[in-house]
Amino acid sequence: MKIKILGSGTSTGVPEIGCNCTVCTSTDTKDKRLRTSALIYTDDATLLMDCGPDFREQMLHVDFNKIDGVLISHEHYDHVGGLDDLRPFCRFGEVTVYAEEYTGNRLRNRMPYCFTDIKYPGVPDVVLKDIAEGEVFYINNTKIVPIRVIHGKLPILGYRINNMAYITDMLTMPEESYQYLEGLDLLILNALRIEPHMSHQTLDDAIAVAQRIGAGQTWFIHMSHHMGLHKEAEATLPNGMHLTYDGLELEVF
Repeated sequence: MKIKILGSGTSTGVPEIGCNCTVCTSTDTKDKRLRTSALIYTDDATLLMDCGPDFREQMLHVDFNKIDGVLISHEHYDHVGGLDDLRPFCRFGEVTVYAEEYTGNRLRNRMPYCFTDIKYPGVPDVVLKDIAEGEVFYINNTKIVPIRVIHGKLPILGYRINNMAYITDMLTMPEESYQYLEGLDLLILNALRIEPHMSHQTLDDAIAVAQRIGAGQTWFIHMSHHMGLHKEAEATLPNGMHLTYDGLELEVF
């Protein structure tokens, strides 16, 4: 399985508009962070993790191929704002977007033309499919387990795909969710910044969760400019833990 990080940043992206901090003015490409998203390539499926407002820009740098499924973590704009840009991928056939019912209903309300049964020329050929926490489903032969995590007070989803898991925007995790994260070779986990935040993990929070899960390797994602310079923050991490960056490619077997 291969993973390509399309974006590693938080909702504002990095650089943040109007900011002249050390990170936002850095010339290191690893300090340039588009909104968080990733492509997962399994043996028989290409999966998109969230579809934010930078999706078009991100996909201009990726080979143009079929997307077998889009896995949505939650309804916030930085994770769904690019859904309309799935239109070119409909040349391969309809694109299925997987989300829990609560999230799916809000997507239908906000973008009704994308999810109507009455299609007209030019609209995306996308369909919504409801999923639920803990209920296994398959895209082709790829096994996927939705995992409940909490974003502030909002219940959202992380995902386990074979021997890797992808979790973003989490503040806390219900105790029962840890059972789905045993025996991981790779964990991709959110870490917003150093200082506490009302709805996201800090770097220390993320390290503690990662140590409990004990994946073979852990990569942190969804970082704001308050994380600091990539090179400096990376140097503080325990063995086996790293910061993602845009364009990073990972492989697990």
